[in-house]
Parts: sequence; structure tokens; C-alpha cells
Amino acid sequence: MKIRTDFLIIGSGIAGLTYAIKVATDFPDKSILVVTKSNELESNTRYAQGGIAAVLIPSESDYQSHYQDTLIAGDFLNSSSIVDLTVKSASARIGEIISWGASFDKNGHSLYDLCLEGGHSQKRILHHKDITGLEIQRTLLNKIKEFPSIKILTHFFANDLILHPRHSDTCIGAQFINIATEKEYKVFSEKTIVCTGGIGQVYKNTTNPLIATGDGIAMAARAGAAIESMEFVQFHPTALFSKGENPSFLISEAVRGAGAILVNHKGNPFMNNYSGLGSLAPRDIVARAIEHEMKKEQAEHVYLDCTNIPIASFRNDFPNIYYKCRSINIEPDRDLIPVVPAAHYLCGGIKTDQWGQCTIKNLYAIGECASTGLHGANRLASNSLLEALVFAHQAYVHSTASLSKASPSTLPEIHSEKPEKLTTADIEADRIKSSINSLMTDHAGIVRNTGSILSGIKELDTISEEISLLKSSYKKTEILNLAGIAGLILRASLQRKENKGLYYNTDLIQPKHKIRA
Repeated sequence: MKIRTDFLIIGSGIAGLTYAIKVATDFPDKSILVVTKSNELESNTRYAQGGIAAVLIPSESDYQSHYQDTLIAGDFLNSSSIVDLTVKSASARIGEIISWGASFDKNGHSLYDLCLEGGHSQKRILHHKDITGLEIQRTLLNKIKEFPSIKILTHFFANDLILHPRHSDTCIGAQFINIATEKEYKVFSEKTIVCTGGIGQVYKNTTNPLIATGDGIAMAARAGAAIESMEFVQFHPTALFSKGENPSFLISEAVRGAGAILVNHKGNPFMNNYSGLGSLAPRDIVARAIEHEMKKEQAEHVYLDCTNIPIASFRNDFPNIYYKCRSINIEPDRDLIPVVPAAHYLCGGIKTDQWGQCTIKNLYAIGECASTGLHGANRLASNSLLEALVFAHQAYVHSTASLSKASPSTLPEIHSEKPEKLTTADIEADRIKSSINSLMTDHAGIVRNTGSILSGIKELDTISEEISLLKSSYKKTEILNLAGIAGLILRASLQRKENKGLYYNTDLIQPKHKIRA
């Protein structure tokens, strides 16, 4: 089936929905189709606990502080102009989402209750308890209802981008598979916006939802778009240790900002041995420190000690975390919380310019699937939601500047159907996914070495042969995407010749930049 729309948005997280709202507000006669492979609420956005980093009141010194913190965390591989743009756009973009209904916590003086997180030199994190992402997702989905021009299609899998038959550097839409029926659809559009989120499901332990299989990046790579910085995978230091849970439950960095500290199995703090910033060092340093402690103690996890945080404050500020701990018989004011690093955020992805535009015409990438240059070699905590808001706006401005005056498309009625139970082919695909997870965890984790990376590439070749034998289905393409992402990460790892930020190869030169208090 063929469908025509003016704007095709693949993904229903903060980036895609913000972009859709902006276009619908100023171009009410244009058709906008948002397509997601799960339900509209399921995205990486909803799992973001901590908040949004921002300078709310314009101040050159505060801008400079946020700018510098971002560069330091990114090990100075960031684009300075993109960092400057993002930091200085924050207030306006957050003001918009607040005007749409987003609520952020305030203190007793009716001022925003700003938090401190790792790598930040001052408190600048807006939050909604410990479910900031969910609050934003709800806000955007409610706002979407005001616009009849926006249609959301759920449980449709993006199979591939469609390039112009005579101009292979121009995107004209994307192919989809109805997950319930396996029926194929071709959606043609003036502008295609890829907002498919992260790649966490390529690893064994991840905070990312099951849908985070890197589909957008894999599609863009197959289409010939430039991909960069795939070696920079951020592992969140403090995911709750719970065998078999996927995704892993995140213990927000804001808990450490409130006073929690990391301790070993003897109950001894250890982070000051690795950084003068202690438990609030940037995530790359904390994750490597935890992995080192685990290997030293031959342990499966370390602990987060929250006992110095008053329980009333903990319950009020982190209700989601509090009830999760209670559900597994952990009392945060008395018990230590077992934590382990888990794949969390990709700092690379589809290369874009300052407008979110890819190297393929009429194709934009925003959110985690994009490599804007903001993060460099490591993402500063709570800069991700901010980046999505800023670049949704940037992409909106650029993509509508030369909008065709042609008559708008009218979308046909398409009914979303929730897929039924797993088939035998799905089970086999999941087995192969497990093999990829183990491969990547073993060969492209927090600490790597060249020999292991090369072994991983060989193993991946064998796995790719297994994938080719799978029956054609959306699941097969999803596993192909995961294998493609794994290959991109492994090959990018081989190309990097110096340790920077999140990338740490024991065979290479040690990092030049040491972060100290």
C-alpha cells in the first residue's frame, strides 16, 4: 500500500512529537504522520528519570559554566558552536514545553527546584520527581490531540528509507511493515524525520526499552548517510542489579546529587580513589571505576549507599525509585542498593548539521539517533532531553523554510493493531539477539582491547550468516539492524587511536584530560 504525507516522523519520543507540534501549529493544512513500532507512549523519553539541564535565567557566566561543563564531560571532542547554540537555546525551548503543560518541581519559594548531577559544577537540572521523561511524554501526547493534522500510527516497523530513483542522495520516504499483519506499506513524504532513539538493546544490560534497537541509524547507514562516533556508548553507572530484568531499572544520577555515595562490598567508599569529584564524577569515570572494583572483588555489582538521605526526602524526590526498591525488599534508608553499569546512551549516530539535516537531502535526524556534535566523547548528565528539544526546533525551522506550496496530502484511515504472541521465528530471532548481546558486552563494553574487538568482528560475521537463514519478517530486519549497529560500534572502535571520554582501550594511549575537583 502507498501513502503520501507532507511530513513523515519515525518515532514518538520527545524529539519527534515536539517537531510534529511545531509544524502542525504553523502549517495546519499540512499532513503529519508519526509512526512508531510500539505504542505511542513507549520511547526512550519515558524512561528518563533525572531531568533537563538548562540555564533558565539568561546570564553569561551561567551560560559559560554549562558550556564548559559540557565540553569537559565530552573530553573536548564536542562541536563548540553546537554546545553554545544548545546552552543558549535552553530557556526558550523549555519555556515552550512548560507552556504546553509540562510541570517541573518547585521549592517552597515557588522557584524551580534545581538538582545537581555528575559533571555539573552547579545546580541546573529541572525535574518532575524521578519521572521527568514520563511527564514530558504525557505532556506532548496530550498536546498532539489538539491537532487533527497529526496522525499517529502504532505497531508499524520502519523497514528502510526510500531514496529517489534518479537522485540517490535524496530521501522521499520510508517503507514500513505492519507488525500484526506483516503487510508492507510505502510512505512517501516531502520531509522524513528519523527520531528512533538509541541502541541499548545491542548490549546484555541496558536501561533502554526493548524497542531501542538502533533501527533509524541502521536504515540511514544502509541508505548511505554519514554515521559517526559510534564507539562512544555511555554506560550509566547505577542501574539496579537484578538478573534477567530487561530493561534494567535506572537509579537516577540525581540520587547521588542528593548525597548518595558508591561503596564496595565492605561498605567502603571508593570513588575518591578515581576522581576528586567522588561519586559525582562524569559517567565514563564512574562506570570504569565500578567495573574495576567489580573485577577486583570478583563481584557482580557494587552498592549505592543512600542511608544519609532522610527517608522523607527520598520518598518525596524519588518516589519511583523508592517504590521499586521496596518491591524487592530494599529499604533505602537502611539497606544498600546493588547497582551495576548498563548501556544507556549513544553519543554518536547519524551525522547532522546544526539544523538536524543529514548528508541525504530531505532527511533529518533528531534525538538520540543523531550525532549533532553536542556530546563529543561523553554526554553530560541531563543534556539529552535538552538536545531533543533544541534540535526539534532547529529541524522544524530548516525543513519548513522551503516548504512546497503543493496541495497537502490527505492521509487514509489505517488501523493500528497490536501484534499477537511470539511465533517460532520470533523465538529464533530472540536467540540470535542474545548472541549479539553477549558478543557486544564481552568485546565492546566499558573497557575494550584491540584483540577482543577483532574477535568480536569475526563472531559477528558468523552471527550474520545465522540471520540470513531467518524467515523474512520485521523481526529479521530488527535483528539485522542490531547486527549492523554492532558492526558500526566495533569498526569505529578499531578506528579510534586514542582513549577519549567513553572510549577506553587498554592497548592505547591513556587519556590526556584528567577531570579533577
